Amino acid sequence: MYLETKYAKELISLLEDAQDVGLQYVVFEQRPTERYLHPGDLELYDTLGAALDRWEQLADQRYLPGDGDHPVYYVSVEKLLDGIKEQNQLNLKEIAMNLNNLESLKEEMKNLGFKPKLIEDMEKNMRNNVPAFNLYDQNIGNKGIVNSTLYFKQSGQSEYYYFNKFEVSLDKGGKALEPGQHYVVISPGEKPGKNLTRPFENPHKAIEYFKGQTGNSELALVKGQDFDHKLTLATMEKDKVNYVTKEFQRTYNNPAVTQTFYIENGHGFTAQQANNLIQDRSVYRDDLANAAGITYKAWVKLQLDQPKERGNFLFKHYHDPSYGFNLEKVLDKYQIKELDNPEQREKLEQSLRQGDRPLVTVNKDGQEMKLFLEAVPRYSQINLYQENGKPEKREQFLKEQAMDKVLDMGKKQEKEQEMSHAMQQ
Repeated sequence: MYLETKYAKELISLLEDAQDVGLQYVVFEQRPTERYLHPGDLELYDTLGAALDRWEQLADQRYLPGDGDHPVYYVSVEKLLDGIKEQNQLNLKEIAMNLNNLESLKEEMKNLGFKPKLIEDMEKNMRNNVPAFNLYDQNIGNKGIVNSTLYFKQSGQSEYYYFNKFEVSLDKGGKALEPGQHYVVISPGEKPGKNLTRPFENPHKAIEYFKGQTGNSELALVKGQDFDHKLTLATMEKDKVNYVTKEFQRTYNNPAVTQTFYIENGHGFTAQQANNLIQDRSVYRDDLANAAGITYKAWVKLQLDQPKERGNFLFKHYHDPSYGFNLEKVLDKYQIKELDNPEQREKLEQSLRQGDRPLVTVNKDGQEMKLFLEAVPRYSQINLYQENGKPEKREQFLKEQAMDKVLDMGKKQEKEQEMSHAMQQ
Protein backbone atom coordinates (compact mmCIF):
# COMPACT_ATOMS: atom_id res chain seq x y z
CA MET A 1 0.00 0.00 0.00
CA TYR A 2 1.24 3.46 -0.90
CA LEU A 3 0.50 5.63 2.17
CA GLU A 4 2.74 8.66 1.80
CA THR A 5 0.29 11.56 1.91
CA LYS A 6 0.07 15.23 2.75
CA TYR A 7 -3.02 14.40 4.84
CA ALA A 8 -1.09 12.27 7.37
CA LYS A 9 -2.00 14.57 10.27
CA GLU A 10 -5.73 14.45 9.50
CA LEU A 11 -5.71 10.68 8.85
CA ILE A 12 -3.94 9.90 12.11
CA SER A 13 -6.35 12.07 14.06
CA LEU A 14 -9.35 10.38 12.38
CA LEU A 15 -8.05 6.85 12.97
CA GLU A 16 -7.12 7.51 16.61
CA ASP A 17 -10.61 8.93 17.20
CA ALA A 18 -12.08 5.82 15.52
CA GLN A 19 -10.17 3.58 17.92
CA ASP A 20 -11.52 5.55 20.86
CA VAL A 21 -15.11 4.80 19.84
CA GLY A 22 -14.52 1.11 18.99
CA LEU A 23 -14.17 1.26 15.17
CA GLN A 24 -11.41 -1.28 14.56
CA TYR A 25 -11.54 -1.98 10.80
CA VAL A 26 -11.25 0.20 7.72
CA VAL A 27 -12.00 -0.25 4.02
CA PHE A 28 -10.58 2.15 1.45
CA GLU A 29 -9.76 2.46 -2.23
CA GLN A 30 -6.12 3.06 -3.14
CA ARG A 31 -6.20 6.12 -5.38
CA PRO A 32 -3.45 7.06 -7.85
CA THR A 33 -0.38 8.35 -5.99
CA GLU A 34 -0.79 11.95 -7.11
CA ARG A 35 -4.24 12.01 -5.48
CA TYR A 36 -2.91 11.01 -2.02
CA LEU A 37 -4.86 9.04 0.56
CA HIS A 38 -7.52 11.34 1.99
CA PRO A 39 -9.64 11.06 5.17
CA GLY A 40 -12.74 11.02 2.96
CA ASP A 41 -11.55 7.73 1.40
CA LEU A 42 -11.88 5.77 4.65
CA GLU A 43 -14.93 3.71 5.62
CA LEU A 44 -14.77 2.59 9.25
CA TYR A 45 -16.46 -0.44 10.85
CA ASP A 46 -16.68 -1.92 14.32
CA THR A 47 -16.55 -5.60 13.19
CA LEU A 48 -14.46 -7.54 10.71
CA GLY A 49 -17.61 -9.05 9.19
CA ALA A 50 -19.06 -5.64 8.33
CA ALA A 51 -15.73 -4.57 6.80
CA LEU A 52 -15.53 -7.76 4.67
CA ASP A 53 -19.11 -7.33 3.44
CA ARG A 54 -18.26 -3.85 2.21
CA TRP A 55 -14.98 -5.04 0.68
CA GLU A 56 -16.77 -7.80 -1.25
CA GLN A 57 -19.46 -5.36 -2.35
CA LEU A 58 -16.82 -3.06 -3.82
CA ALA A 59 -15.16 -6.08 -5.49
CA ASP A 60 -18.48 -6.97 -7.14
CA GLN A 61 -18.56 -3.42 -8.51
CA ARG A 62 -15.44 -4.37 -10.53
CA TYR A 63 -12.94 -2.92 -8.08
CA LEU A 64 -9.91 -5.19 -7.81
CA PRO A 65 -9.19 -6.14 -4.16
CA GLY A 66 -5.55 -5.64 -3.26
CA ASP A 67 -4.04 -4.97 -6.69
CA GLY A 68 -4.60 -3.22 -10.00
CA ASP A 69 -4.86 0.50 -10.67
CA HIS A 70 -7.56 1.12 -8.09
CA PRO A 71 -7.24 -1.64 -5.47
CA VAL A 72 -9.56 -1.81 -2.46
CA TYR A 73 -8.17 -2.84 0.91
CA TYR A 74 -9.60 -3.92 4.21
CA VAL A 75 -7.24 -3.71 7.17
CA SER A 76 -7.32 -3.08 10.87
CA VAL A 77 -7.24 0.53 11.97
CA GLU A 78 -4.11 -0.23 14.00
CA LYS A 79 -2.26 -1.58 10.94
CA LEU A 80 -3.23 1.40 8.79
CA LEU A 81 -2.10 3.78 11.55
CA ASP A 82 1.30 2.06 11.70
CA GLY A 83 1.64 2.20 7.91
CA ILE A 84 0.81 5.91 7.70
CA LYS A 85 3.27 6.74 10.47
CA GLU A 86 6.02 4.63 8.89
CA GLN A 87 5.67 6.19 5.42
CA ASN A 88 5.35 9.78 6.63
CA GLN A 89 8.26 10.20 9.05
CA LEU A 90 9.27 13.76 8.08
CA ASN A 91 5.66 14.84 7.93
CA LEU A 92 4.98 13.35 11.35
CA LYS A 93 7.94 15.08 12.96
CA GLU A 94 6.41 18.37 11.88
CA ILE A 95 2.97 17.21 13.08
CA ALA A 96 4.39 16.27 16.49
CA MET A 97 6.07 19.67 16.72
CA ASN A 98 2.84 21.44 15.79
CA LEU A 99 0.81 19.46 18.30
CA ASN A 100 3.40 20.20 20.97
CA ASN A 101 3.23 23.87 20.00
CA LEU A 102 -0.58 23.81 20.33
CA GLU A 103 -0.52 22.08 23.71
CA SER A 104 2.19 24.44 24.94
CA LEU A 105 0.22 27.54 23.94
CA LYS A 106 -2.96 26.14 25.48
CA GLU A 107 -1.11 25.62 28.75
CA GLU A 108 0.41 29.12 28.59
CA MET A 109 -2.96 30.76 27.99
CA LYS A 110 -4.50 28.79 30.84
CA ASN A 111 -1.70 29.81 33.21
CA LEU A 112 -2.06 33.45 32.14
CA GLY A 113 -5.74 33.31 33.04
CA PHE A 114 -7.33 33.70 29.61
CA LYS A 115 -10.85 32.37 29.20
CA PRO A 116 -11.50 28.83 27.85
CA LYS A 117 -13.40 30.32 24.87
CA LEU A 118 -10.24 32.18 23.80
CA ILE A 119 -8.21 28.98 24.06
CA GLU A 120 -10.78 27.19 21.88
CA ASP A 121 -10.65 29.99 19.29
CA MET A 122 -6.84 29.85 19.26
CA GLU A 123 -6.88 26.10 18.61
CA LYS A 124 -9.41 26.50 15.82
CA ASN A 125 -7.26 29.09 14.04
CA MET A 126 -4.09 27.02 14.46
CA ARG A 127 -5.74 23.88 13.11
CA ASN A 128 -6.98 25.88 10.13
CA ASN A 129 -3.39 27.04 9.57
CA VAL A 130 -4.29 30.76 9.67
CA PRO A 131 -0.92 32.58 9.27
CA ALA A 132 -1.73 35.41 11.71
CA PHE A 133 -4.81 36.07 13.81
CA ASN A 134 -6.04 38.14 16.73
CA LEU A 135 -8.37 37.11 19.54
CA TYR A 136 -10.58 39.52 21.47
CA ASP A 137 -12.00 39.65 24.97
CA GLN A 138 -13.98 42.13 27.02
CA ASN A 139 -14.38 42.56 30.78
CA ILE A 140 -16.41 44.98 32.87
CA GLY A 141 -14.21 46.86 35.34
CA ASN A 142 -15.07 49.38 38.03
CA LYS A 143 -13.59 52.17 35.87
CA GLY A 144 -15.03 51.13 32.51
CA ILE A 145 -14.81 48.38 29.91
CA VAL A 146 -11.45 46.65 29.47
CA ASN A 147 -10.91 45.34 25.94
CA SER A 148 -8.14 42.84 25.27
CA THR A 149 -6.49 41.91 21.96
CA LEU A 150 -4.25 38.82 21.79
CA TYR A 151 -1.79 38.59 18.90
CA PHE A 152 -0.76 35.28 17.32
CA LYS A 153 1.62 34.81 14.41
CA GLN A 154 2.98 31.84 12.53
CA SER A 155 6.70 31.51 11.82
CA GLY A 156 7.80 32.26 8.28
CA GLN A 157 10.02 29.17 8.31
CA SER A 158 7.63 26.61 9.83
CA GLU A 159 4.07 26.09 11.05
CA TYR A 160 5.12 27.07 14.59
CA TYR A 161 2.95 29.74 16.22
CA TYR A 162 4.04 32.50 18.60
CA PHE A 163 2.01 34.33 21.24
CA ASN A 164 4.31 37.10 22.45
CA LYS A 165 2.02 39.94 23.43
CA PHE A 166 -1.48 41.15 24.20
CA GLU A 167 -2.93 44.64 24.47
CA VAL A 168 -5.49 45.95 26.95
CA SER A 169 -7.44 49.18 26.56
CA LEU A 170 -9.71 50.93 29.03
CA ASP A 171 -12.88 52.47 27.63
CA LYS A 172 -14.19 54.67 30.45
CA GLY A 173 -17.46 55.57 28.78
CA GLY A 174 -18.38 52.38 26.98
CA LYS A 175 -20.85 49.57 27.49
CA ALA A 176 -20.17 45.86 27.25
CA LEU A 177 -21.13 44.15 24.02
CA GLU A 178 -23.99 41.67 24.09
CA PRO A 179 -23.23 38.07 23.01
CA GLY A 180 -22.84 37.98 19.22
CA GLN A 181 -22.71 41.77 18.96
CA HIS A 182 -19.85 43.67 17.28
CA TYR A 183 -18.98 47.07 15.83
CA VAL A 184 -19.18 47.41 12.05
CA VAL A 185 -17.99 50.16 9.73
CA ILE A 186 -20.25 50.26 6.67
CA SER A 187 -19.16 52.02 3.47
CA PRO A 188 -20.59 52.05 -0.07
CA GLY A 189 -19.06 49.51 -2.43
CA GLU A 190 -18.15 49.97 -6.07
CA LYS A 191 -21.48 48.54 -7.21
CA PRO A 192 -24.74 50.33 -6.28
CA GLY A 193 -26.50 48.69 -3.35
CA LYS A 194 -23.43 46.65 -2.39
CA ASN A 195 -21.88 47.88 0.84
CA LEU A 196 -18.45 47.11 2.22
CA THR A 197 -18.47 46.06 5.87
CA ARG A 198 -15.64 45.58 8.33
CA PRO A 199 -16.35 44.17 11.82
CA PHE A 200 -14.51 45.09 15.04
CA GLU A 201 -14.66 43.86 18.62
CA ASN A 202 -12.82 46.87 20.03
CA PRO A 203 -14.72 50.20 19.84
CA HIS A 204 -11.59 52.34 19.54
CA LYS A 205 -10.17 50.30 16.69
CA ALA A 206 -13.56 50.68 14.98
CA ILE A 207 -13.52 54.44 15.62
CA GLU A 208 -9.97 54.76 14.28
CA TYR A 209 -10.92 52.91 11.10
CA PHE A 210 -14.17 54.90 10.74
CA LYS A 211 -12.34 58.24 11.04
CA GLY A 212 -10.01 57.15 8.24
CA GLN A 213 -12.86 56.67 5.77
CA THR A 214 -13.72 59.11 3.00
CA GLY A 215 -17.01 59.98 1.39
CA ASN A 216 -19.97 58.44 3.22
CA SER A 217 -19.63 55.89 6.01
CA GLU A 218 -21.43 54.57 9.07
CA LEU A 219 -20.31 53.09 12.39
CA ALA A 220 -22.91 50.77 13.89
CA LEU A 221 -23.56 47.99 16.38
CA VAL A 222 -24.73 44.78 14.73
CA LYS A 223 -25.78 41.48 16.27
CA GLY A 224 -24.58 38.62 14.11
CA GLN A 225 -25.46 39.49 10.53
CA ASP A 226 -28.74 41.26 11.35
CA PHE A 227 -28.02 44.55 9.55
CA ASP A 228 -31.75 45.29 9.35
CA HIS A 229 -31.73 46.00 13.09
CA LYS A 230 -28.33 47.66 13.39
CA LEU A 231 -27.83 50.47 15.91
CA THR A 232 -26.18 53.48 14.27
CA LEU A 233 -23.50 55.09 16.46
CA ALA A 234 -21.91 57.60 14.09
CA THR A 235 -22.19 58.69 10.46
CA MET A 236 -19.94 60.44 7.96
CA GLU A 237 -21.14 62.37 4.92
CA LYS A 238 -18.86 63.81 2.24
CA ASP A 239 -15.71 63.13 4.30
CA LYS A 240 -17.08 64.81 7.45
CA VAL A 241 -18.50 63.19 10.59
CA ASN A 242 -21.96 64.69 10.94
CA TYR A 243 -23.50 62.60 13.73
CA VAL A 244 -22.49 60.73 16.89
CA THR A 245 -25.14 59.39 19.25
CA LYS A 246 -25.22 60.95 22.70
CA GLU A 247 -24.57 57.60 24.41
CA PHE A 248 -21.47 57.00 22.27
CA GLN A 249 -19.95 60.49 22.43
CA ARG A 250 -17.79 59.87 25.50
CA THR A 251 -16.24 56.77 23.93
CA TYR A 252 -15.89 58.49 20.56
CA ASN A 253 -14.25 61.66 21.85
CA ASN A 254 -11.93 60.12 24.44
CA PRO A 255 -9.08 57.89 23.27
CA ALA A 256 -8.72 54.61 25.13
CA VAL A 257 -5.97 54.14 27.70
CA THR A 258 -3.86 51.31 26.26
CA GLN A 259 -0.93 49.16 27.33
CA THR A 260 0.84 46.28 25.58
CA PHE A 261 2.02 43.41 27.78
CA TYR A 262 4.77 41.14 26.51
CA ILE A 263 5.06 37.43 27.20
CA GLU A 264 8.40 35.65 27.41
CA ASN A 265 8.47 31.86 27.37
CA GLY A 266 4.90 31.76 28.61
CA HIS A 267 5.56 34.11 31.55
CA GLY A 268 4.40 37.66 32.19
CA PHE A 269 1.49 39.59 33.61
CA THR A 270 -1.72 37.59 33.66
CA ALA A 271 -4.96 38.73 32.03
CA GLN A 272 -6.36 39.55 35.47
CA GLN A 273 -3.30 41.59 36.46
CA ALA A 274 -3.29 43.50 33.16
CA ASN A 275 -6.98 44.36 33.55
CA ASN A 276 -6.29 45.78 37.01
CA LEU A 277 -3.12 47.65 36.04
CA ILE A 278 -4.89 49.52 33.24
CA GLN A 279 -7.46 50.62 35.84
CA ASP A 280 -4.69 52.29 37.84
CA ARG A 281 -4.27 49.63 40.53
CA SER A 282 -1.17 47.87 41.84
CA VAL A 283 -0.34 44.17 41.53
CA TYR A 284 2.23 42.01 43.29
CA ARG A 285 4.83 39.92 41.45
CA ASP A 286 7.33 37.56 43.08
CA ASP A 287 8.99 36.49 39.81
CA LEU A 288 10.38 39.73 38.38
CA ALA A 289 13.95 39.88 37.09
CA ASN A 290 16.37 42.76 36.57
CA ALA A 291 18.77 43.24 33.63
CA ALA A 292 21.30 40.93 35.31
CA GLY A 293 18.69 38.17 35.57
CA ILE A 294 18.39 38.44 39.37
CA THR A 295 14.83 37.82 40.54
CA TYR A 296 13.04 40.07 43.00
CA LYS A 297 9.61 40.76 44.51
CA ALA A 298 7.69 43.99 44.15
CA TRP A 299 4.34 45.69 43.88
CA VAL A 300 4.08 47.36 40.47
CA LYS A 301 1.86 50.10 39.10
CA LEU A 302 1.56 51.81 35.72
CA GLN A 303 2.53 55.48 35.67
CA LEU A 304 -0.61 56.50 33.83
CA ASP A 305 -0.07 60.18 34.69
CA GLN A 306 3.28 60.24 32.83
CA PRO A 307 3.98 60.29 29.07
CA LYS A 308 4.46 56.95 27.34
CA GLU A 309 7.87 55.77 26.25
CA ARG A 310 8.16 53.59 23.13
CA GLY A 311 4.40 53.21 23.04
CA ASN A 312 3.88 52.07 26.63
CA PHE A 313 3.49 53.53 30.09
CA LEU A 314 6.42 52.87 32.43
CA PHE A 315 6.08 50.82 35.60
CA LYS A 316 6.67 52.08 39.12
CA HIS A 317 8.16 49.41 41.41
CA TYR A 318 7.67 49.20 45.18
CA HIS A 319 10.22 46.56 46.16
CA ASP A 320 9.39 43.97 48.77
CA PRO A 321 10.51 44.14 51.55
CA SER A 322 12.77 47.19 51.14
CA TYR A 323 9.95 49.65 50.34
CA GLY A 324 8.23 48.78 53.59
CA PHE A 325 4.69 47.89 52.55
CA ASN A 326 3.57 44.78 54.41
CA LEU A 327 0.04 43.87 53.36
CA GLU A 328 -0.58 41.48 56.27
CA LYS A 329 0.43 44.01 58.92
CA VAL A 330 -1.60 46.78 57.33
CA LEU A 331 -4.71 44.60 57.20
CA ASP A 332 -4.25 43.67 60.87
CA LYS A 333 -4.96 47.29 61.79
CA TYR A 334 -8.54 47.15 60.48
CA GLN A 335 -11.81 45.66 61.61
CA ILE A 336 -12.64 43.56 58.58
CA LYS A 337 -14.83 40.52 59.19
CA GLU A 338 -13.17 38.29 56.58
CA LEU A 339 -9.79 38.59 58.36
CA ASP A 340 -11.12 36.49 61.25
CA ASN A 341 -11.45 33.42 59.01
CA PRO A 342 -8.02 32.01 57.90
CA GLU A 343 -9.34 30.69 54.57
CA GLN A 344 -11.19 33.90 53.76
CA ARG A 345 -8.17 35.96 54.79
CA GLU A 346 -5.85 34.01 52.49
CA LYS A 347 -8.30 34.42 49.60
CA LEU A 348 -8.62 38.14 50.34
CA GLU A 349 -4.86 38.73 50.43
CA GLN A 350 -4.41 36.76 47.21
CA SER A 351 -7.09 38.85 45.51
CA LEU A 352 -5.47 42.12 46.65
CA ARG A 353 -2.09 40.99 45.32
CA GLN A 354 -3.68 40.42 41.92
CA GLY A 355 -4.85 44.03 41.95
CA ASP A 356 -8.53 43.21 42.54
CA ARG A 357 -11.01 45.25 44.54
CA PRO A 358 -12.69 42.53 46.63
CA LEU A 359 -15.83 43.18 48.66
CA VAL A 360 -15.32 43.00 52.43
CA THR A 361 -17.59 43.29 55.44
CA VAL A 362 -17.08 46.15 57.91
CA ASN A 363 -19.09 47.67 60.75
CA LYS A 364 -20.24 51.27 60.53
CA ASP A 365 -22.43 52.93 63.16
CA GLY A 366 -23.32 49.51 64.55
CA GLN A 367 -24.39 48.05 61.21
CA GLU A 368 -22.57 45.71 58.84
CA MET A 369 -21.93 47.02 55.36
CA LYS A 370 -20.02 45.91 52.27
CA LEU A 371 -17.13 47.95 50.91
CA PHE A 372 -14.59 47.45 48.15
CA LEU A 373 -11.03 47.10 49.41
CA GLU A 374 -7.92 48.11 47.46
CA ALA A 375 -4.19 47.82 48.27
CA VAL A 376 -2.23 51.07 47.91
CA PRO A 377 1.49 50.18 48.22
CA ARG A 378 2.65 53.70 47.36
CA TYR A 379 1.30 54.99 50.69
CA SER A 380 1.66 51.67 52.53
CA GLN A 381 -2.09 51.72 53.04
CA ILE A 382 -5.42 50.38 51.89
CA ASN A 383 -8.41 52.27 50.51
CA LEU A 384 -12.09 51.50 51.00
CA TYR A 385 -14.91 52.37 48.60
CA GLN A 386 -18.67 52.16 48.62
CA GLU A 387 -20.27 50.02 45.93
CA ASN A 388 -21.04 53.21 43.96
CA GLY A 389 -17.33 54.09 43.95
CA LYS A 390 -17.44 56.79 46.63
CA PRO A 391 -14.42 56.56 48.98
CA GLU A 392 -14.82 55.94 52.71
CA LYS A 393 -12.48 57.28 55.40
CA ARG A 394 -10.43 54.26 56.39
CA GLU A 395 -9.70 55.62 59.88
CA GLN A 396 -13.26 54.86 61.02
CA PHE A 397 -12.60 51.13 60.52
CA LEU A 398 -9.32 50.95 62.46
CA LYS A 399 -9.06 48.73 65.52
CA GLU A 400 -8.87 50.61 68.82
CA GLN A 401 -5.12 50.03 69.29
CA ALA A 402 -4.39 51.27 65.78
CA MET A 403 -6.67 54.27 66.28
CA ASP A 404 -4.84 55.16 69.52
CA LYS A 405 -1.55 55.15 67.61
CA VAL A 406 -3.02 57.42 64.95
CA LEU A 407 -4.30 59.82 67.62
CA ASP A 408 -0.96 59.76 69.47
CA MET A 409 0.87 60.49 66.21
CA GLY A 410 -1.49 63.37 65.52
CA LYS A 411 -0.93 64.84 68.98
CA LYS A 412 2.83 64.45 68.58
CA GLN A 413 2.80 66.26 65.25
CA GLU A 414 0.57 69.00 66.70
CA LYS A 415 2.97 69.48 69.65
CA GLU A 416 5.98 69.64 67.33
CA GLN A 417 4.25 72.31 65.27
CA GLU A 418 3.47 74.36 68.41
CA MET A 419 7.10 74.16 69.60
CA SER A 420 8.37 75.13 66.17
CA HIS A 421 6.00 78.12 66.13
CA ALA A 422 7.14 79.22 69.64
CA MET A 423 10.82 79.07 68.64
CA GLN A 424 10.15 81.22 65.58
CA GLN A 425 8.62 83.92 67.83
